Amino acid sequence: MTAAQTRAGRKFGVVGGLGPLAGADVFFKLIKSLSATCEAEHADVIVEQHPFGTAGSRAEASTGRMLYIFDMIRGFEKRGVTTVLLPCFVSHTFIDELKANSPLQIVDMMEGIRRHVRRRFPAVRRIGVLASEYIQRRGLFETYFTSPGFDVMYPRLREGVDLVAEAVYGPDGLKSGCLSGRPVELLRVACDDLISQGADIIVPGLTEIALVAESMGPLTVPLLDSNLAYAQYAVSGRYALPETPFKVGVVGGVGPAATVDFIEKVVRNTPAARDQDHIKLLVEQNPQIPDRTESLIGDGADPTLSLYATCKKLEHGDADIIAIPCNTAHAFVDRIQPYLRIPIVNMLTVTVRHLRETFPAMRCVGVLATSGTVESGVYAKALASQGLEQVVPSPPLQARVMEAIYGKEGVKAGFTTGQCQSDIAAAMEELIARGVDVVILGCTELPLLLPQPTYAGANGASVRLVDPTDVLARRCVAYATARAEPHHA
Repeated sequence: MTAAQTRAGRKFGVVGGLGPLAGADVFFKLIKSLSATCEAEHADVIVEQHPFGTAGSRAEASTGRMLYIFDMIRGFEKRGVTTVLLPCFVSHTFIDELKANSPLQIVDMMEGIRRHVRRRFPAVRRIGVLASEYIQRRGLFETYFTSPGFDVMYPRLREGVDLVAEAVYGPDGLKSGCLSGRPVELLRVACDDLISQGADIIVPGLTEIALVAESMGPLTVPLLDSNLAYAQYAVSGRYALPETPFKVGVVGGVGPAATVDFIEKVVRNTPAARDQDHIKLLVEQNPQIPDRTESLIGDGADPTLSLYATCKKLEHGDADIIAIPCNTAHAFVDRIQPYLRIPIVNMLTVTVRHLRETFPAMRCVGVLATSGTVESGVYAKALASQGLEQVVPSPPLQARVMEAIYGKEGVKAGFTTGQCQSDIAAAMEELIARGVDVVILGCTELPLLLPQPTYAGANGASVRLVDPTDVLARRCVAYATARAEPHHA
């Protein structure tokens, strides 16, 4: 991608308020840099600032700054900003945390300065930096100028006084809006000290210094305009797009216990050595979605809109794929998928593919599911696509399956033992008697009643149980760990 293509369609947001004058200077230089390109008409720029206090301890002030910036970025996101400028060196000490929690491109000011120095001053090795004591202590410049031969230096104290701090933060300093007189004189003395130490170039490590750079008069070494270098780097587009972790969106609440079961299976199937290796999940727990079975076989409300609205929330939350841990809900997937920008991983489809790959010689498959799932024909159709035939319980036993799921002592009511177990066992015995070797647990609550991978019948016959929730969880994990493009989910 060329720089011109990268610029096209971007909207820049400048986080102001960190210091207001410096933010305005970066904004001005960004506009100036954009006007120097023929693609300027393709870029919008906004700057926003609010009162930002730094009261409290240094740790509290740093935390407050971080949260202020995060809230500003979230506001930018809602306004369509794609690229954020952060004109504050202190804030770049935690830029990695900001990048990890924002979908927007945050342009690294320090990387822009480093590249500018290397490109424009390739012979430079000794970098003199006008920075605060905090930036010095955090080693921000040392982190970026780490190549062999580079040496970062700072002005020495003059009679116990930090010249840079006094010039910027003093009672008549740059932060207070004083852009002439004593602050300029102090900075000039600091520059002379750096030159005496052998600096090849002087780089401001405080964005306010660029406001008075010309007022300091000529120096024997270059004095970099770090704000302009930052603006030009932002316009160039020569930086990588943000790497956002793969996110699985989960339509939850259909039913609630099944959602928890699905999440547990995602966690269990994820290869992870630490917390941070696990998959990012966005769960929209919406138990108010109308009952799918009642809609399919009774006079219940149509859940299509509620399912679609829940999926759109996941889409707006930057999910990459959507999982719906509810078999019956998949009778409505074809209605809503065409209107989504991200794919729903079809639990039925991936389960049937798993069956065909695992049991290549099999022809008939038992299905325990709600009557709505059975009568919708979604499993029969999916199985037929792989040359498999669906076998379901007879009407009297299907009624007992429904009782085990929806009854007063059924699994949706929180029961996993007692009558619901007896009802499911009766349905299983009938399927075994009809010669099936594999049974799909086609309702996401059923694995709570049949948690083992096999079921032993009363006559000694054993059948394999396939849990679509587990298959779906494994498929989502596979997409997330491989960052695959699930176009055919």
